[in-house]
Amino acid sequence: MSTKPTTTDLEWTELDQRAVDTARVLAMDSVQKVGNGHPGTAMSLAPAAYTLFQKVMRHDPADAEWTGRDRFVLSAGHSSLTLYIQLYLAGFGLDLDDLKAFRTWGSKTPGHPEYGHTTGVETTTGPLGQGVANAVGMAMAARYERGLFDPATPAGESPFDHHIYVIAGDGCLEEGISAEASSMAGHQKLGNLVMLWDDNHISIEGDTATAISEDTLKRYEAYGWHVQRVEPKENGDLDPAALYAAIQAAKAETERPSFIAMRSIIAWPAPNAQNTEAAHGSALGDEEVAATKRVLGFDPEQTFEVSDEVIAHTRKALDRGREAKAEWEKGFAAWRTANPEHAATFERVAAGELPEGWEEHLPVFETGKGVATRAASGKVLQALGAVIPELWGGSADLAGSNNTTIDKTSSFLPADNPLPEADPYGRTIHFGIREHSMAAEMNGIALHGNTRIYGGTFLVFSDYMRNAVRLSALMHLPVTYVWTHDSVGLGEDGPTHQPVEHLASLRAIPGLNVVRPADANETAIAWREILKRFTKEFGKGAPHGLALTRQGVPTYDRNEDAAKGGYVLFEAEGGTPEVILIGTGSEVQLAVEAREQLQAAGVPTRVVSMPSVEWFEEQDQGYRESVLPPSVKARVAVEAGIGLTWYRYVGDAGRIVSLEHFGASADGKVLFREFGFTADAVAQAARESIAAAQR
Repeated sequence: MSTKPTTTDLEWTELDQRAVDTARVLAMDSVQKVGNGHPGTAMSLAPAAYTLFQKVMRHDPADAEWTGRDRFVLSAGHSSLTLYIQLYLAGFGLDLDDLKAFRTWGSKTPGHPEYGHTTGVETTTGPLGQGVANAVGMAMAARYERGLFDPATPAGESPFDHHIYVIAGDGCLEEGISAEASSMAGHQKLGNLVMLWDDNHISIEGDTATAISEDTLKRYEAYGWHVQRVEPKENGDLDPAALYAAIQAAKAETERPSFIAMRSIIAWPAPNAQNTEAAHGSALGDEEVAATKRVLGFDPEQTFEVSDEVIAHTRKALDRGREAKAEWEKGFAAWRTANPEHAATFERVAAGELPEGWEEHLPVFETGKGVATRAASGKVLQALGAVIPELWGGSADLAGSNNTTIDKTSSFLPADNPLPEADPYGRTIHFGIREHSMAAEMNGIALHGNTRIYGGTFLVFSDYMRNAVRLSALMHLPVTYVWTHDSVGLGEDGPTHQPVEHLASLRAIPGLNVVRPADANETAIAWREILKRFTKEFGKGAPHGLALTRQGVPTYDRNEDAAKGGYVLFEAEGGTPEVILIGTGSEVQLAVEAREQLQAAGVPTRVVSMPSVEWFEEQDQGYRESVLPPSVKARVAVEAGIGLTWYRYVGDAGRIVSLEHFGASADGKVLFREFGFTADAVAQAARESIAAAQR
C-alpha cells in the first residue's frame, strides 16, 4: 500500500486513512458483537481521534503516566470506543480481544471510560459535561505545577509545559457544568487547553434543533476562547488536514483556551444509518455493518479485521513516544541540575510524600474556648500552607465564610487581571459561583497529579456538586471538599441554606469520607488525617468532605483517637456505662452537657465523639467494640440532621435526637432550642433508652 503523503502540512498516507477506516470497522463490530453501545460517534470521530493520538499528542504508550505527557479527555464518554480503539492501535496495552469483550463482565473496555481501570484513560467520563470541567481542572493544575517547579523558564521551554485535549459533544455543551467550566477557562486564559467539539447535530431525541438553537461559537468567543471551525470534506467526512492545521493554530494561541468546532456526520459512511439518532446508541445491524464495510473496502464477511500493515503502522506510536520521552528527559535532567531545590520538591511530591516535620505546624487550640470549626479549619490551612507548597485551593465565592484562603496575597489569576494579588501561579483559587464545575475541576486537578487540592462552599450547596463528588469517590481521588454552615445552627438565612438531609445523603456515597469534627482540635486532627491519607502509603485515595460549623463550639482536650473516626471523649464515672451518648459536630457539646446531668443523677454515662463514620468503620472490630460495647444497649445519637446514619449504632433500644424536617429563619441558638437540640432533650432520650434496654 502507498505511503506517499497526500497533504503538504500533515503527513497523511493511504495507510493512515486505512487505519481510520479500520477504527470505524472496529467500532461497528464491537457494538454489534455485544448488541448495545454507541457506534455512530466513534465512527464519525475516528479521523479526529486518530489525528490526536498519532499526529499531535506527546505521549508514550509504554508509560501512560509519564509526567511530560499531553492529556486527553473524552468528555463524550458514551463514545468510549473512540478512545479504546486509539489505545489499542497506539499500543497502550489493549488488544483485539479487549475490543471483542466491549461492555462485558470483567473486560478492560467498559461502557464508559473508567480511570484506573484501563491504561491510558485519564478520567472517568459518562455524565455529560464532566469531562469538559475535568479538562479545565487539568489545565489549571498544569499551570500551577509549572509555577511550583519551574516558574522562571520562558513559555514553551519548560519540561512541565504540555497541552490538555478534550473531545466534547453536543450533550456536553448543553449541560450547565460545561458553561461554568468554560467560563472559568476563558477567565483564567488557559492557553494550554484545546477543546474539539463534535458538532454532529444529533442527540438521542433526534436533530439537536429539538433543544438548542444558540450560536455556540459566539458563546465561546464571549467566554474569551480562541474559536475556529473545521469544515468537512465534500463527502461529509472529517478532514484530518484541516483539523491538524486548526490544532496547530490552537497550540500557537497561548493566551486563550481554544475551541474547534468540527462539523461531522454521525455514523459516516454507513449508507442508511448515517445522520440518524438511531446510530447514536444502538447497534447498526448486520446488514448495515456489511454495507458500510463494502463502502470502506473491507470484507463484509470478516469481523474485527485489522491488517498487519495497519497495526504495524499505528504501533509506530510506541517508537515516537519513546523518542519524545527521551528528548523530554534530556530537558528534564538539565532542569534538575539547574534547579536542585525545585527538583527536590518535585521528587517529594511525585513520590506522594509530605515535607518532613509538617505535622509540627498544626495548631493546637486552647481547651474551653469557643471556636467555629470553619475558623479552625482556616487557621490549619494557613499554618500548613507555609510548609506544603503543593497544597492549594479556594472557594465558590465564599472564601470569607468558608475560611479557605490559604494565602491572601496570592490569587491564581492570569497576569493581566486587575487584582493586585493576581499571580498565574497563585495559591488561592477563585472558583466563582460555579459549585458544580468547581467539584469537577478539582477532580481534574487531582487527576493531573503533583498538587493537593481543596475547595469550599456551604454544605447545602453540595447538592449542586453531587455528580462530581460521586465521580471523585468512583475514581478514588484525593480531593477535599470544605463544606461549612453545616446545620440549622447557621441561623437566619433559613431553610434554603440550612442542610438537613445532606450529611446522611453524602454518607450514602460509597468511598466518600464525611468528616464532621466536634471542635477546633478535632478539625486540626481531621486535616492531618486527610493529608496523611493522600500519601502513597495509604494506597488508593478517597475524597473527603469536611462539614464545619458557622457557630462557635467548645474546645476539648486534643485526643489522637479522633483520627479513628470515633472515640471515647468522656468516660463514664462510677462504673460501667449505663448509656452511651454518640455525638457528631456541633452536637457533641449537647452530649457532654447531657452527660453532666445524667452523672449528677447517678447514671454512669459515656460520651462518644464520632467525627467520621467511614473512618470508624475502617477500624477493627475490637476497637469498635471498645468504643461501643455490645453489652451497653442504651444509646443515644444526636445530630442536627435526619437520623438515617445512626440507626445501625443505637440498636433497638436506642434513641436518636435528629431533625426530620426543614429548618426556619431565626438565630441558631433559638432554632436549636425550638427544634429540641438541647442537653435536656438528650438526657431525656437517654432515660428512655435505658428504660427500653431494661424491658
